[in-house]
Amino acid sequence: MQKIAKIITKIIDFVYSPFQNYIPRELFRYAVCGGGNMVLDWVLYFITYNFIIGHDLVYLNLPAFDFRLSTFDFIQLCLTPHIASLCIVFPITLLTGFWLNKYVTFTRSTLHGARQLMRYILIVAVNLGVNYFGLKLLVEHFGWYPTPSKICITLFTVIISFLGQKFYTFRR
Repeated sequence: MQKIAKIITKIIDFVYSPFQNYIPRELFRYAVCGGGNMVLDWVLYFITYNFIIGHDLVYLNLPAFDFRLSTFDFIQLCLTPHIASLCIVFPITLLTGFWLNKYVTFTRSTLHGARQLMRYILIVAVNLGVNYFGLKLLVEHFGWYPTPSKICITLFTVIISFLGQKFYTFRR
């Protein structure tokens, strides 16, 4: 995996040369890696929403412990298709985003990898909350289509993510 990170870094740094007088290298790497991960997120969301979930409600039977009877039972949870798609895509882009940030963008951080991952998950959890409530607002209350709604929300969370990753997760 380190070799892949070095190849990606070399490609990004090669493309960076015309921009070096205008944008710091770290910000450029973040923009390219984050942009790539964001496009991956949008594509996976589109495919999941339109072809895997198929615009249908998703019913989950989750085990639950009934303390009154001391037995396990099942509760049924219903997810709207746009939220179910978010739940499927989220773990994938969480891992690809962390990997790109750790090994390509913020390589100078001296924090231990496990601590970085926990901090990264915290920042991403904030973004997940913004995504969840943003999708609920834009899709269910304003009647927007799910994919454009997801794109608008993601553009907003980019700012939260960069500041959190730079100054908290991968600080030096």
